[in-house]
Formats: sequence, C-alpha cells, structure tokens
Amino acid sequence: MLENLQVRNYVLIDSLDIDFPAGLIIITGQTGAGKSILLGALSLALGARADAETVGPEGDHCVVEARFSAGKDAALRRLVEEHDLDWDDGRLVLRRVLSRAGRSRAFVNDTPVNLSVLQSLSSRLLDIHSQHQTRLLSDKEFQLSLLDHFAGNGERLAACAAAWSQWRRLSKEYDTVSADLQRLLLEKEFNESLFARLDAAGLREGELEELEQEQSQLSHAEQIREQFYEAASVYAPEEGPGLDASLKEIARSLERAGRFVPSAGELSSRVESCRLELDDILSEADKLSSGIEVDPQRLEAVEERMSLLYGLLKKHGCQTEGELIAVREELNNKLFDVTALEGRKESLSAEKAAAESEYRACAAALHAARAEAADSFSAALLEHLRSLELDRAAFEVRLQEAQPGVTGTDAPLFLFSATGTAPVDVAKCASGGEMSRIMLSLKAMMAQFGTMPTMVFDEIDTGVSGSAADKMGGMICRMGARMQLFAITHLPQVAAKGQAHYVVTKAVEEGSGKAVTRITGITGEDRVREIARMLSGSAITPEAMANARSLMGI
Repeated sequence: MLENLQVRNYVLIDSLDIDFPAGLIIITGQTGAGKSILLGALSLALGARADAETVGPEGDHCVVEARFSAGKDAALRRLVEEHDLDWDDGRLVLRRVLSRAGRSRAFVNDTPVNLSVLQSLSSRLLDIHSQHQTRLLSDKEFQLSLLDHFAGNGERLAACAAAWSQWRRLSKEYDTVSADLQRLLLEKEFNESLFARLDAAGLREGELEELEQEQSQLSHAEQIREQFYEAASVYAPEEGPGLDASLKEIARSLERAGRFVPSAGELSSRVESCRLELDDILSEADKLSSGIEVDPQRLEAVEERMSLLYGLLKKHGCQTEGELIAVREELNNKLFDVTALEGRKESLSAEKAAAESEYRACAAALHAARAEAADSFSAALLEHLRSLELDRAAFEVRLQEAQPGVTGTDAPLFLFSATGTAPVDVAKCASGGEMSRIMLSLKAMMAQFGTMPTMVFDEIDTGVSGSAADKMGGMICRMGARMQLFAITHLPQVAAKGQAHYVVTKAVEEGSGKAVTRITGITGEDRVREIARMLSGSAITPEAMANARSLMGI
C-alpha cells in the first residue's frame, strides 16, 4: 500500500508531505483545484514520462517520493532482488528527481535505477485507472489480459511466451541459413570452376619470381655465355700472356724486391692472394657458364607457366601468389559451407518443427483454459453489472482465431447488450455510463480473483449518477475493504463511502499572488460540508447538509 507521498516544487505544489491509511481513500475537490496535478506527481514517481515544464517556480528541480509497504509479496521481492535492490522488509521508497533542463533520475531505496526498472516495480505496487481508460475495453490485448487474469493463466502465458520466442528464433535462423545456402548454391558451379583452376595450378609462394629469373636467363642464354667467355679470355687468353701470368710476374718481382725492402714481400703475398681469388672467381664463372643452356622448349614452358600465373593474378585482382592461395582457400571454404549449411538447414528444420509443436501445444492449453473460464468470467461480470442497475444486461466472451503470437492464437470478443438482446462488440454499443460500470466491474473482479496492488480510480464513475452512482460507491467501498483504494470522484454518492477523505484545493497566496495546490485530510463536520458542497454547489444549504449525513449514514 501507499503509505506516504512527498512532493516538492511540482507545478503548483510547492511542498506536500502526506500519509495515507489502508482501505478506501476518497479524494475530492472543485474542478481545476489540482487533482490531476496530484495524480501527475504520483505518476512521475512511478516512472511516467517526465516533462521539464512540470518543474515548479521554487527551484531548478522537482522531487516526488512515494513510500510503499509491499507486505509479503513474494513475486515483488524476487523482482527487487533480481535488480540488486534492498528489500528492507517490503518497504520500498520510489523517488524521482526532475531538472528544469529535462534530465530525470530515479531511485529505489536510495539506489539509482533506470526507468524500466522503476516501471516494472511500480506496476506491481500501484494501478492507476484514468477517466479515459474505458477506451481500453476495445483493445483486444487488454481484453485478453483480463480473461487470462481471471483464468489464472500466468504460468501458461509464460510457457507460451517462451515457446513462441524459441520458435521465432529458430525460424529466423532457419530463414537466414536458407538464404545463405540458396546464395551459395547459385554460386556453387562458378566457385567450383574457379577453385578447380586454382587448385590445379599448384600455387607456391615465390614461384613467379623464380620463373621470371629463369625466363630472363633462358631468353638471354647466348649473351650470358658470351659474357662469361669474354671474362675468361681476359684472364687467360688463348694467345699471349693473360692476367694470370701477369699477376704471377708481379708477385715474383715484388718478392725479389722484398730482399731489400721487407714490406715489398708483403705486397707480393697480397698480389698472390688476389691472383688465387681471381682464379677461384673464374672457376665459379666457368661452372655458371656451363649451366647456361639454350633450351627453347624450357623457355616456352616457363613463359606458359608465367602466363598462367599472371592470368590468375589479374582475374582475381591479386598481387602475389600468397593472395591467390588465400582466394583458393576462401573458395574451398565456401564449397565446404554449402555442405555444412545443408546439414544445418536439415537440423534447424527438425528443431523448428519441434518448437512449433511445443508452441501449438502451449497455445492449445491456453485456449482450453480461456474457453473454460469464459462462461464463468461472463457470469461474474454480469453479477457485478446487475448490482449496478444493469438488470437486463447480457455479456458474452467469444474466442476467435488469431495469428500466432506471444499470447497464443486467440483473439477475444467482448459482446454486450444493456437490454439483454443481440449482444454486439462492447466498443460499439455501450454508452459512457455503461462503459464506466463495465470497467469498474472488471476492476472489482481483478481485485477479487487475484492479487492486486493499490488501485487509483480517477473518476471511474464518469457518466453515472443517481442510485447507480450510489451502488458504484458501494462496490468501490467493498473493494476498499480488501485493499487500499484511492477514488478521485465528483459524485457525492461515491465520496460518502470512504473511510478516509482528502480535499484538493487551490488558493492564491497573499503577497506573492502565487497559486498553490494543497491536499488536506478532512473528518467530522468538515467532511459533511464537503459532501454537501458536492450535492448543492457553492451554497451549502441545511437540506444539503442533512442529505450529506444521510449518504454518510450518520
């Protein structure tokens, strides 16, 4: 239940700190006094959309804090602990701070939380029925949630939602795999051709560089051998002394001079070393020369191989054999993927069929539970409606087949007739007063057949008057005996039923000229006068006071 509400600098509320008791709490006030402002402040604490324009004139921030006692709500405790929040024996303080710049912060028991956490918690603490919520009666999801709530389908809904999620996940993966497989199959023949050619090429890194060098040698073989021959001829010509003989003569001359100049002997040794080195060089050159062959057939083979490699490089937009090898491996992987995807598709097909079967079973169980509960739901609602002076009303719930979804394959149809004949879609036939009574009856059923949080009725009695209003007040009073219930009302028949009564007023402060909204608890004669005001208007007559006492049973 809501134990306390504190508001600071919210629109016309400069400061508010008020405690609330259990049971039925009546809130009244003249039109424009600020009841909607009070409800807006409470909604802000529960996670409603923040609007910077609601920050009052007394500072740059507004603060709304609501303190709840959750009792022994095990489901709420699990939710609190899932978000690592303090349970504090079921005492939860929800606080919202809004800046004039539009920035909003939320806290639960002084721990910062995001808005989704605040909303998930507040939905289990307080339910606000606004005066326009009767429009929900035409919403199929809302209708279905009412029937499921009545039928106790919580676990069946959770199982159906999980099965639906699994089926959709597998279906999406199956579609993705199928699309990828179709694409690869279309490319398969082309990829096989490319891979076969690359694989047959026997690619090897560095081969092209070796081939280019060999091709250069083969195409210049005659010229290369001629250069080797010329080098050998200079060193050791066929006629006359060569370089070898000259170096030997130089070495001997320096050796003889060394008998007189010791350092000349060292020079002789160095010349001899040079001659031996040149001899070795020419020997190596001779070997290289002997390895150079004029081979037109080999040249042709090398050039063909180079042409093949160049062609493959150009075709695949590569610069090196390494890049070509990478292309070959990628093609090989694609061809392997076809096989793997075919296997995965077959496996997913079986998994998807099993998931669909599970979903259909869950949906069927939900349908059976809804169908079984439909007549009882209709009978219970009619009992409430007839107690609200709709004695001839007829109400029926029909289940129609709908597209599969998270809540199964049912679409409800609420049929209503105020006269008891030929009921039709409730959204098309019920008047405003009838819609208010239907909605109140539904809320009463929800409170009776399930665990409901604190409820707020914001003029749920709109369009109702006279004895029907008195009976609505009685129904609201009975609901208040089982739970904490706030009723914001303009009807004295409803206002007279509450255990606690608060009045919302708006006044202009002297001096500042500022309009301020306040809420005050009233009892005794003050409450009688408020009921009398609601009966007669601004001029409270003795007759109105007597009528007010009669309504209040005093």
